Amino acid sequence: MTNTPKSRLLLPDLLKGIAVVMMVQVHLTELFALPAFYESTVGSLSLFMGGPPAAPLFMAVMGYFVARKAAPPLSLLMRGIKLIVLGLLLNIGLNFNLLIRFSQGKIIGIDPWTFVFGVDILFLAGTSLIAFAGFKVLFKKNLIFWLITLLITILASSQLSIFVSEKRSVLFIQSFFSGVTSWSYFPFFPWFSYPLAGYFFYLLSKQYNLARLYNFMGIIWIVLLFALSVSFSFGFKTSINLSAYYHHEYLFVIWVIGFLMWWTISWQYLGKRIPDNFVFRYLRFCGKNVTVFYIIQWLLIGNIATELYRTQSALQWLMWLVIILIISSLMTYTYIKLKAVLSINKIL
Repeated sequence: MTNTPKSRLLLPDLLKGIAVVMMVQVHLTELFALPAFYESTVGSLSLFMGGPPAAPLFMAVMGYFVARKAAPPLSLLMRGIKLIVLGLLLNIGLNFNLLIRFSQGKIIGIDPWTFVFGVDILFLAGTSLIAFAGFKVLFKKNLIFWLITLLITILASSQLSIFVSEKRSVLFIQSFFSGVTSWSYFPFFPWFSYPLAGYFFYLLSKQYNLARLYNFMGIIWIVLLFALSVSFSFGFKTSINLSAYYHHEYLFVIWVIGFLMWWTISWQYLGKRIPDNFVFRYLRFCGKNVTVFYIIQWLLIGNIATELYRTQSALQWLMWLVIILIISSLMTYTYIKLKAVLSINKIL
């Protein structure tokens, strides 16, 4: 991210918009698509695009802006708690149809608590903000301390996953911090690495004026592309294996951080060379309102998936993608307008 006004205003929203659209399509692949489509080349590509360019990117951008906005620790703490509560409510909401059918005895053989307490990305965002609140008090802007914390976070996951509690109540708590269960999709370790990387990058760029590297972006892009190409098989195979992706270790974290750097430079270049158009404006709209959009799409997909789980062909998958994006966009737009009207009425 350069220091040009256009980049500061447009690029982050564009990246977040791409990330949330990638999340929508991968949710459909995981929950709607027939096994034949899921296991096909197109299905694998869907899983990959719903991997590194999605959740890791969103979390890295979040960390960057936590550092940039310099919110006080207490504010971060409260926002983190709110996101955790919101994550719990979202879990209940997106699985509402499933939970009702389970209570009626129409679905058997599942543990409803694993759906209620599934560790989704809102839990990760919330715990990350709480961690930032504490680290900001301890570390201030000391780059060495932040770098050490980043390295520990990257390396810790492989060690923490060894310890699995035999007590079920403890296991649910442990799932928020390490990937020891199937319902721990975004455990704090190693996923906190990505917001930490974004936070550290902002501090580094401010203290050492990394904007000077803008003249060498082409060279950096080529070097990253070469490194990613050589190791692409590793990154791709890890991304399309959901268990390995959600519970990955340090080598994949390093690969993803390199990918995010290349991805960001690529979109910054495209954003400057391609004339502003509907697609870019739409993606920025999604990115600007990413939390609302994310919640709406999950409420739709989660409840519909109870009826259509793994039954949709490639063409039906594409149809659902268009439908979910349109409805989510319209509902997000309506929410924004109603919120604006209510705010005006409150002032009046």
